[in-house]
Amino acid sequence: MTCSNIQERFVEYLTGQLSEKESEEIRAHVAECSDCRRELESLTEIWTKLGVLKEERPGDRLRTRFYSMLETYKLAEEEKIRKEREGLFSRLKNLWPRKPVFQFALTLGMLVLGLVIGNVWTVIPQQETVNTALADEVQTMRQTLAASLIDQGSASERLQGINMSYTLVDPDDKLLDKLLSTLNSDPSVNVRLAAVEALYLFHDHPKVKKGLIDSLSRQSSPMVQAALIDLMVSIRERRAVDALKSLLEQEDLNPEIKDRAEKGIQRLSF
Repeated sequence: MTCSNIQERFVEYLTGQLSEKESEEIRAHVAECSDCRRELESLTEIWTKLGVLKEERPGDRLRTRFYSMLETYKLAEEEKIRKEREGLFSRLKNLWPRKPVFQFALTLGMLVLGLVIGNVWTVIPQQETVNTALADEVQTMRQTLAASLIDQGSASERLQGINMSYTLVDPDDKLLDKLLSTLNSDPSVNVRLAAVEALYLFHDHPKVKKGLIDSLSRQSSPMVQAALIDLMVSIRERRAVDALKSLLEQEDLNPEIKDRAEKGIQRLSF
């Protein structure tokens, strides 16, 4: 491996996400490379200092507020577009002359103008078709790149792939399946949490809703369990009640998650 590849995996090495073979490769390399050894020592020192900091836990309603903010933003953007359209219509209406003679003159002028540009009018649909095809091509390229990054061995690359999925308007089933698979099986908790946030954007998709509910029983990380519970409550997914009840039957369930699940059932039952 090159120094660049080794250094990219230092964080996973320090968090214990690498296999024993991969960790041994890291140790063997830094034993011979002074630059990488200094880099690892520096990162280890920072990591140690972070480890003694007091852990700050977000409040129970933080994630709910986050989802609410996303929804508010979407509604605000839609309202902004609606007002812009209404404003344009109003301005055009005010420009229309009130006297019949002027209305006739303006109508005649528009008719002449229509005849002038009629010869080139057939070009516009063709251009729109090209633009649509280009937009579809860009969408496909983004989906392909996002899926490719999610398949990479580095957690940072997988996070990049998930972040890229945020920009997609209508991801295909293949990418949605990959995000759901990442949520259920990725070894990195941070990557699984990112997958939860990405899937929230597409929660209206039937496959995503079912996948999120099914994922509750597969998660062992309290952080991911909490994120899924908050998401279910945020989107008011009543079908998640049974999954939450099954989660409560786990004997080794984290007390905080048990409390969150019970509150989630109460909110979704009304």
